Amino acid sequence: MTKASPSAAPGAAGATAAGQPAAPQQEAEPRQAADPQARDAVVVHHHGAVLGPIGLFTVLLGAALPLIDFFIVNVALPTIERDLDASAALLELVVAGYGLSYAVLLVLGGRLGDIFGRRRLFIAGMAAFGVTSLACGLAPDAWSLVAARVAQGAASALMLPQVLATIHSSTTGHRRARAQSMYGATAGLAMVAGQILGGVLVSADVAGSGWRAIFLVNVPVAVAGLVLAVRTVPETRSQAPAPIDVPGTVLLAAALSSLLAPLTEGRAAGWPLWTWVSLAAFPFLAYALYRVERRADREGRTPLVPPSLFELVSLRRGLLLILPFSIGFGGFMFVLAVALQQGLGMGAVAAGVALVPLAVTFFAASLAGPRLIRRYGSRIVASGAVVQAVGLALMAYAVWHDWPSVGMLALLPGTALAGFGQGLQLPVVYRIVLSDVPGERAGVGSGVMMTTQQSALALGVATLGSLFLTLAGTGTADMGHALAVTLLTQLGLVVLTVALALRLPRRIA
Repeated sequence: MTKASPSAAPGAAGATAAGQPAAPQQEAEPRQAADPQARDAVVVHHHGAVLGPIGLFTVLLGAALPLIDFFIVNVALPTIERDLDASAALLELVVAGYGLSYAVLLVLGGRLGDIFGRRRLFIAGMAAFGVTSLACGLAPDAWSLVAARVAQGAASALMLPQVLATIHSSTTGHRRARAQSMYGATAGLAMVAGQILGGVLVSADVAGSGWRAIFLVNVPVAVAGLVLAVRTVPETRSQAPAPIDVPGTVLLAAALSSLLAPLTEGRAAGWPLWTWVSLAAFPFLAYALYRVERRADREGRTPLVPPSLFELVSLRRGLLLILPFSIGFGGFMFVLAVALQQGLGMGAVAAGVALVPLAVTFFAASLAGPRLIRRYGSRIVASGAVVQAVGLALMAYAVWHDWPSVGMLALLPGTALAGFGQGLQLPVVYRIVLSDVPGERAGVGSGVMMTTQQSALALGVATLGSLFLTLAGTGTADMGHALAVTLLTQLGLVVLTVALALRLPRRIA
């Protein structure tokens, strides 16, 4: 696949390096494409559309908010249950409703950014995220909270794909590599920080708001993000935008819903008939999606998820690696929050603080990543997975040996090593997946990657979470055994990650 020209003009870096808005310019004349597939390979060249430092901070803020809110509710669920008298099934929906609408709409969000402009969609998504966060914080009952969370997930799906697409389209060379590494670091930290922040806010009980503060805090942050985005984020879009692929959108939504809805809601609902029917429908819906998208690709139309994208070795192998990594990460964060609070009787703050070593070492590894990539290439991913495996093994040993008297000090070596290993993997994998995607397909490429990650995170909560809760039973001793088994199961996923990492392209563009 040939590299796309960046949508930024190199000579304009100084004009926006301080975060000033780019001056509107005329679009370059599109080159003629005889091949129908090539017509999508035309980029708008915005002279001066360079992402400056403040603009990068703004889009990274937009990347952090949706990921924080996927995890922030984990430590608040017991308080929500008491305050809203919510059943276990409704609590599952508070988590699953957000994750499901988020995952289902991410690729569509990326396509809309390619068509209408990524800056415009980022701003719209940020505004909607603030409004829906306010609705979550003011929800009078559990069903209102579920509805607001579904809407919040949709807002996140509108905003998040624009982040990587903007980075990919308005930076080049070393600046792009550094920005993508910072995105990876931000994404990983946001997922850990969500539970830490959630614990602090719930325990602080700001002005008597209790769990509502975890949502209300988003409102001023979203307002600040809007002000910054209007001033500092450049506009980029595809030169030849394709119309919305309605059949592909419907089938993608149906396929993901048929898989994620029963897995996330099934255990709490007692596995009724609809869950089994839904799971049985998934492979047929997935195959129908593949056939429809493949036909659209052959006929020269632009499908929602172009099968031709998967011809890129870097994207295909990177997405395969994201699956076990994110399944393990999503399950790990959920299970640890439940085990620390219900099994060890920790408060929300203590359960969050227990993750601080993981966050610190993740950040340190992310900072070292770009230098290590230049020297060792993609082999750093396999090395990181090995380090993560050692950390998980240490945690499993501490839980198995010392439960229920295990404390944060006993868990510290394992969490620190696991965080360092994860920090060596995630930012690098993001870079690998998008390394050969042309700039005009950046929105679709980032949407596909985020959908894969978000679906895998939800699968991790559903599968590893169900395994843990089934083994845990009602006793504290059983919960220790359940946690150890779940950690060892995740260790198996890390071994798979190592095997997949060894198949990645050695050099990263």
